[in-house]
Amino acid sequence: MIRYHWELDVYKLSVEASMEIFEITRKFPREEMYSLTDQIRRSSRSVSGQIAEGWRRRKYEAAFVNKLNEAEGEAAETQSWLEYSVKCSYMTRSQGKSLHKIYDQIIGKLVTMGNRPETFILGKTTKSATQSPSLSSSPPHSP
Repeated sequence: MIRYHWELDVYKLSVEASMEIFEITRKFPREEMYSLTDQIRRSSRSVSGQIAEGWRRRKYEAAFVNKLNEAEGEAAETQSWLEYSVKCSYMTRSQGKSLHKIYDQIIGKLVTMGNRPETFILGKTTKSATQSPSLSSSPPHSP
């Protein structure tokens, strides 16, 4: 049973991909520091951030699925910045293609999770477990 977001394969994959992007972007031109470098780093890091946030909100299916959708959008945005990085010759075509495929895998895993959220949603408490002590069949303490 998965208890923490960092145990999810999709989370691990997104962190690894983001770190690879970080290492590659360290060699981007200085003039890109506040544009392409910043954008690709932010979107790639946001994928794992959204997954983590969604994991903590899995009591509520709609909130959980929304965060998965946000992570999916960030992954797709990262793919867009990868394309620019290759076209501007800041990374090799091979690097861009490899990372693009990894983000396809991430998106696929997120879509699967979003289509089957019941697998991850925390169980709901039963009515008897939420009754107040004054309504329970036995008193909380003896007189």
